[in-house]
Amino acid sequence: MDNGTVKLYTRQNDKTLAQLERDGRIINQRAYVRLHFGDMADHYLESYDWFTAEASKRVPKPDDVNASIWCSISANNCLKPIPGTVVYVLEVPKEQVIYFDEGKWDYVLNRIYLPADEEDRLAYKKHLKALGVQNGFEFFQGRYKGMYPQETERIRESWKRVFQIDNWTIFNVCGNIWEIREEWIRQIVRPGESLEGLPY
Repeated sequence: MDNGTVKLYTRQNDKTLAQLERDGRIINQRAYVRLHFGDMADHYLESYDWFTAEASKRVPKPDDVNASIWCSISANNCLKPIPGTVVYVLEVPKEQVIYFDEGKWDYVLNRIYLPADEEDRLAYKKHLKALGVQNGFEFFQGRYKGMYPQETERIRESWKRVFQIDNWTIFNVCGNIWEIREEWIRQIVRPGESLEGLPY
């Protein structure tokens, strides 16, 4: 691996093998997200659509792509292949990778303010108290929905911090990509097979 590429690992449905054979690449679709999350799909799709819009400002996406492909930066933190899935071991050009903090992603999923630091967290808590609001969850859904548009905008703006990585570890950093190109694949790991020497 040269200095212009990074190793990424991603577990995908094994139906992607047919897409790879047919198109020479794999892309994600909003329909796949809907199938994966079922009844919660609309909630997740709203978050994924936000992520797609923001991530594409950092790494432009192909026109036919609707959602990114989530990847681990380490084999040690990659989901192992189970029946119906495979793991792709990739070597991807650095400029194609969108890094973000998966721990911060929970704030986006939960529709709450993502503070810059502890001081900001305390200041925001004080701000909510001044508004007479006990629960920041309820600006998007619940009793305060639609009542404080400036607050929902403030929260959305804070989510951009998901792309700021304060603590780089294999457990919180994800490296997403818009597509898997055939030429980036170094190994396809099936259930029961070893991922680069790891005891699967």
